[in-house]
Amino acid sequence: MKRFDVRVAAAAAPAAWLAAPLAARAADLQAVNRAAHAASVVGAGSAVPALGFGALLQTVLGLALVLGIVFGCAWLARRLGLQHAPRNALVKTVGAASLGGKERVAVVEVGDTWLVLGAGPGNVRLLHTMPAGPLPDAGSGGGALQGSFGQRFRDALKGEVSKRLNRHHDGAR
Repeated sequence: MKRFDVRVAAAAAPAAWLAAPLAARAADLQAVNRAAHAASVVGAGSAVPALGFGALLQTVLGLALVLGIVFGCAWLARRLGLQHAPRNALVKTVGAASLGGKERVAVVEVGDTWLVLGAGPGNVRLLHTMPAGPLPDAGSGGGALQGSFGQRFRDALKGEVSKRLNRHHDGAR
């Protein structure tokens, strides 16, 4: 029988302890080498699909559509007067009307005075000043025209004809 020598076992133990980390490192290096080899087999750029012209065009058109909707809503809100002014503002708009594509007339209240302003491209002019008062009621008939449009038009034509006839007769004498 072989005798077990304690001195040989004691000398072999530190060698086993040192060899274990080296074996683990060698296994790690082999795993890294296998991964590098697998990565080199796959072609460059094949893992991520390339964006084509169609995808780029779709993205640009989507962005243009969203921006168009945002600017359209802003234009519509400004056009319909959905902008809210603070209640304690120094200048308040009493009313406004469009006179054409780019011309407007507005009644603005500043303190206890109403200013009638004409606004065009590049300028604003004061047309009239009056003391502030209650807003006229359109249903009361005080400022509204009486009669139908046809009747008012006939009356206006009669007045215009009579003015011209009077001028013609006054000039002929």
